[in-house]
Amino acid sequence: MIELLKQPWPWYTSGISIAFIMILLLVYGKSFGFSSNLRALCTLAGAGKRVKFFDFDWKTQKWNLLFLIGSILGGWLSSTVLKNEEPMHLSAATILDIEKLGVAFDGQMNPSAIFGADFATSPKGFLILLVGGLLVGFGSRYAGGCTSGHAISGLSNLQIPSLLAVIGFFAGGLIMTHLLLPYIF
Repeated sequence: MIELLKQPWPWYTSGISIAFIMILLLVYGKSFGFSSNLRALCTLAGAGKRVKFFDFDWKTQKWNLLFLIGSILGGWLSSTVLKNEEPMHLSAATILDIEKLGVAFDGQMNPSAIFGADFATSPKGFLILLVGGLLVGFGSRYAGGCTSGHAISGLSNLQIPSLLAVIGFFAGGLIMTHLLLPYIF
């Protein structure tokens, strides 16, 4: 049974799972966003005593924290127990595009040239991760939520601010990929 689970799943499996979760959230009147978990964790750590943003009843977000734990557990299971040693299959054009950016494709989902320990501990890698983390943190706070909250939950609730945020996320991603990323690597 485990060997069957190690095989790549059809692309639509994720879509069906996300739709099912969104229907459940809509039925129970909840909204989803991963950055909400970080706010709840900061509140649990006592940040509410110093910063008003973190001063709220975190117990109303218990279900969201359970989702966070499940995400971490699911990621661990998929990278250990269900890991498939077969290299990832990408089109030749995509591999060429990645190599033009200076990133060698090594067959892994997360190339070690960007996500490996050597890169993360180098001064350049550390700086990229630090600045990237600050920008993501600032952006999700400034936008009133993260990509998952706006793109999945906000759009399914037909919220115009979420539509505008998603357009901004995609525009930022395109600018980063086509204009800035070549200068970083």
